[in-house]
Amino acid sequence: MSKEDKELFGGWIQAIGTILSAIANTPHFGLSQTISQDLKVVGNTMQATGNALAVDKLSQKDLSDVGNAIQSIGNLTVIGSLKFPVSNQLKQGLNIKGNLLQALGSGISFSDSLKDSFQISTVYNAYGNLLQAIGNSMQALASKAGSNSTMMNTIGNWIQAIGAIMTAISESLEKL
Repeated sequence: MSKEDKELFGGWIQAIGTILSAIANTPHFGLSQTISQDLKVVGNTMQATGNALAVDKLSQKDLSDVGNAIQSIGNLTVIGSLKFPVSNQLKQGLNIKGNLLQALGSGISFSDSLKDSFQISTVYNAYGNLLQAIGNSMQALASKAGSNSTMMNTIGNWIQAIGAIMTAISESLEKL
């Protein structure tokens, strides 16, 4: 499979994963705790897989690959917060760190996209990565937001999902 095919497939796997995570983190859907938890694990696993698929090889020349690898590590950290039998305080710390790693990875990919020639796919890619960085940052900050934490986390999840969809659309446009 070519690098471009892996990026396209990985981009859509990641986008689907972010949508599943956003659904799981939206209280108005009324999902049971078990279903919500399972969707979070599946969604983050799909995100980690999608980002990992997009990495061809790590090099300083392709910061997008570095960004995708860091995002994947962030998703794995969030999965650890959901699955490891540790204290709630450690779970919260892992979740925050995982979201911040995802934001860092998106930020690196955003900066890398600014060097590309101006095309509509570049615009989708840049804004998509920027939105993912904003969304993940909001999720990381949500635990400190007091009474607004659930709303802030939900909004951050949906902003991240919109950004992931935009980056997947970017990959699709590049294949045309």
